[in-house]
Amino acid sequence: MRSMWSKNAALLVVLFAAGSAAAQSPPGQPSSGPGGSSYPHASYTVTSNGTGRLQYWVYQPASPKPASAPLVVFNHGYGAMDPSTYVAWLEHLVRRGNVVVYPRYQATLLTPPSTYTDNAITAVKNAISWLQANATRVQPQLNRFAIAGHSYGGPVTVNMANRWQSAGLPQPRVLMPVEPWHDNIDSSLSGIPASVYMNCFVGDADTLAGRAGCDLIWDRTGQVSAANRDYVWMYSDTYGTPDLIANHGAPATSGVDALDWYGFWKAFDGLTDCAFFGTNCPYGLGNTAEHRNMGTWSNGTPVTPLLISDVKP
Repeated sequence: MRSMWSKNAALLVVLFAAGSAAAQSPPGQPSSGPGGSSYPHASYTVTSNGTGRLQYWVYQPASPKPASAPLVVFNHGYGAMDPSTYVAWLEHLVRRGNVVVYPRYQATLLTPPSTYTDNAITAVKNAISWLQANATRVQPQLNRFAIAGHSYGGPVTVNMANRWQSAGLPQPRVLMPVEPWHDNIDSSLSGIPASVYMNCFVGDADTLAGRAGCDLIWDRTGQVSAANRDYVWMYSDTYGTPDLIANHGAPATSGVDALDWYGFWKAFDGLTDCAFFGTNCPYGLGNTAEHRNMGTWSNGTPVTPLLISDVKP
């Protein structure tokens, strides 16, 4: 009798533990700090100019509207030719106080990948000229220039930074390729300034891009000091409900969650704050508690933290 009771009790403990974990919800967006929801701007405006491969969207902060703001370029993944795929991240960036440019760089799915970077560069230069042509528009602070890109936007991001001087772009201060594709990366990335701050993100469940893109980028940016660049692994966590899955679609608007707020958004905010204003550096650089932290499930259990290294793991 006692043996049967013990077995039943043990089963109940196991079932309770499993049910307890499944009932836990993931962390929400932090209320302040990098990745957080404390926005200095209540709204923004969006303007689209150009057509086809040279089309671009410009996001300007409003309410209140600043006279000028840092310039952020976001390079999309293959086929994401309008901003809706990433609109949540774009809204976050502009309401934090950045002018954001989203270059299309593909006229169609048949646009040759070898032309993506040049198309994006032309669109960004056109966007800068459009902003500067009218003093009532938010003027881009060209000394505060950052570039991020997802998937095929990863090669475009590092190539754009590599060619900045010959292309007549501002000098990039921050780079963040996220789950970058591995094709059409410039064979030498020595043109990227050694002073740039950089994170390269790999998702553990990204079976499409994997780590190949970050590995190539890492090997070709040796001029950037260990203190200024980090190789970042993001891990899935299925402790509670819903799951947090670090797959290739994780940066897209369709599933905004803790992987965005505590991962991609937080790191990029930390990098730009550090480069532009000298603040929040631990959130984007170095193997710090702030950089690794991915928040906690509703019962206080930590979400699997980022793995951060200044060497290729």
